[in-house]
Amino acid sequence: MVYQLLFSPTGGTRAVADALATGPVIDLTDCDADFSAVQLTAEDVAVIAVPSYGGRVPEIAAQRLTRVQGGSARAVLVCVYGNRAYEDTLVELADLAAAAGFRVVAAVAALAEHSIARMYAADRPDEADKAVLGTLWEKIRAKLDAGDDTVPALPGQRPYKPRGTRTMVPRTSKRCVACGRCTLGCPVGAIDPRDPRRTDPTRCIGCMRCVQICPVGARQPDPDALAALVQHLEPLCADRKENELFL
Repeated sequence: MVYQLLFSPTGGTRAVADALATGPVIDLTDCDADFSAVQLTAEDVAVIAVPSYGGRVPEIAAQRLTRVQGGSARAVLVCVYGNRAYEDTLVELADLAAAAGFRVVAAVAALAEHSIARMYAADRPDEADKAVLGTLWEKIRAKLDAGDDTVPALPGQRPYKPRGTRTMVPRTSKRCVACGRCTLGCPVGAIDPRDPRRTDPTRCIGCMRCVQICPVGARQPDPDALAALVQHLEPLCADRKENELFL
């Protein structure tokens, strides 16, 4: 059985994972789930997919993944980034997967629309990406079918780069109708269920799920901070980067 272990607040990581291989989903954004109850076996394959946040695995995704019981299942790691860089994300994800009892046999670095500065890698994964990802999965599948459990060499450094200290907390405008959709969808429970206009900045991870799912567009990144980010990313995201496979 192929399982998807996904941390995909805005859907880009899920789209990449689905282009590789679908299967039952273990949603690492679910703050109410008991991940310690998730048990895989050596006969299973896990597609473990996360976005790169500043060149690292999102901290909350790392915490939840370590609670899963990998049971020696073979793991295909997927790092998704918004056309800047993924730096130490794959090596960190490999270490987390191994600590949870998985056997890492392959990895993919793939592109999806940047969750904050959405003009970068806009509309990716596009049809060309999906075709490439399908081809990559054929190569991964051949390795799995051959019983080849060799661990791939992955780019990145240990110790990992330091985590960033700044998080872009979305603002809430007067358009908010207090429907509570953002409260229910927040992966870290940072939005007050009694007043969805309020966000705890110490808990928010800046994932932008609330921005994406708000039905009236009431939640948006701070415009000054967004403009500064766009300017910073412009020279780093100028060229179209491509999907990579590590076997």
